[in-house]
Amino acid sequence: MEQKNNVAIDRKFLLTIEEAAAYTNIGTKKIRELVKKPDGDFTVRVGTKFLIRRNMFEDYLNKHYYL
Repeated sequence: MEQKNNVAIDRKFLLTIEEAAAYTNIGTKKIRELVKKPDGDFTVRVGTKFLIRRNMFEDYLNKHYYL
């Protein structure tokens, strides 16, 4: 049986879209829109999966949405 390491979201370097939604309280649909924007340099694409660099995403939100 494989054991997963449970790491708190605020300690992770990369987040899934679902984790980013839970972390920011922004819906997954809106986050999917954000990761597809050309100025969204906070994403890492692995195949068809988008991962979000947490710190860079926080900076992006602060800069563009004045949170």
